[in-house]
Amino acid sequence: MRIAVLADSDTRWKWGALTAHRIAPEHSDIRLDGYLLRGRATPTARQLDEVGIRADTLREVTGVEFLRAMTGGADPAGRDGETDEAGQGGGAGVAYDIVVLALVGGGVQAVLHGLRSAWGSRTDRPVVVTGYVGVVYEKLADGLLLRHGADLVLANSRQDAERFRAVYEGVGADASSVTEVALPFLGGAAYTGEHDPYTVVFAAQPSVPESRKDRTYLLDRLIRHARQHPEREVLLKLRSKPGEHTTHIEELPYQKLVQKADPPPNFKLVYGHMGEVLDRTDLLVTVSSTAALESLHRRIPTVVLTDLGVREALGNHHFVGSGCLASWDQLDAGYRPVPDEKWVARQGVAADGSYETAFDAARERIAKLLAADTLPPLAPYYTPVTAPGYLPGILARHHLGPDGAPLPGAPAADREPSPVRQIVRRAARGAYRHGVQRVAPVIRRMGEL
Repeated sequence: MRIAVLADSDTRWKWGALTAHRIAPEHSDIRLDGYLLRGRATPTARQLDEVGIRADTLREVTGVEFLRAMTGGADPAGRDGETDEAGQGGGAGVAYDIVVLALVGGGVQAVLHGLRSAWGSRTDRPVVVTGYVGVVYEKLADGLLLRHGADLVLANSRQDAERFRAVYEGVGADASSVTEVALPFLGGAAYTGEHDPYTVVFAAQPSVPESRKDRTYLLDRLIRHARQHPEREVLLKLRSKPGEHTTHIEELPYQKLVQKADPPPNFKLVYGHMGEVLDRTDLLVTVSSTAALESLHRRIPTVVLTDLGVREALGNHHFVGSGCLASWDQLDAGYRPVPDEKWVARQGVAADGSYETAFDAARERIAKLLAADTLPPLAPYYTPVTAPGYLPGILARHHLGPDGAPLPGAPAADREPSPVRQIVRRAARGAYRHGVQRVAPVIRRMGEL
């Protein structure tokens, strides 16, 4: 079985690649071809190594190059079997069984229309799958409708599946694609007791909270906790290093904020795979990171902070009813929340041991689609008729016309970029990230004077 995964960031590559393995029919040999969408958050080699998921081939492409690969066109690098920018082998355009779109909503919608145009009336097309990387706490209707049109829209929990179907049915769209699964990266040994030393981990997020004041507050409280408990190891778990981007833009990396602090010896910054960090965690603290669900799955004591309020902008409102909400003052005083088992069960955490069967429905559905003689053309809800003032702009950002066909002059290399072009591309990406992380915050502060 051959599966293609198109991802636009390190976290979405992790979700997409793991999902591909989870949803493939049982007892099938998988060949996984990875495509990294060229953009501001294209993963670096270090980020890919940290994710730790290997593909048989992995290459960086534009959206148009991906569409060419999905229709049996030439290899995006232009030379079959040679090493690409990510350091792995390429291959000619092939017929895939499953295509997983691990992208932001607008990217999914553009690729769906691009594939519909490219495949035309083909009835032997691949099964197309998409979904969300983690907790869905904002832009529910917008994000969902941008994902409509895939054969399967994966919902990571029972609660999400119910919400997804309600949105589709509410606008008169076909809701049969919604399929309940669970987060594909849950796993690891269940928590059995305190480690030596007792370890507190704060799971940082790139964009939550956004302001320097709030991020500095959280860092100060974490450092204060380390000082109050010198016998503990207090870890600040970071997603990316300065200059790297993940799913969200990070204007104020904690690495820079900590340079102005004076943390004690038992306070450390850590990177690496979240699962490995959780292996030594006794208390996981976060604002609203999906890491909380990973921690709850393993029955590790988990806290979702209320210090900055319980607000939609922070995403911690998603955890209302979880039993995990608490403040740093409460934690410093020794309080430990107890998760609500009913809430946990509805979130796809599967702490009761049901995780092994969480993907059965998706596998069964995909097996039926693959066995079908024909598959109908992709049918997104958004069309030039239903969204004439919205859809064309989304498609144009990905160099596609209103009909989903590539626009004249769309970037699609027929051969490997020259060394000079690669250097210019890396320099441009670095300049963009510098502007986001250094220049933009200064301009914003000047505007507030």
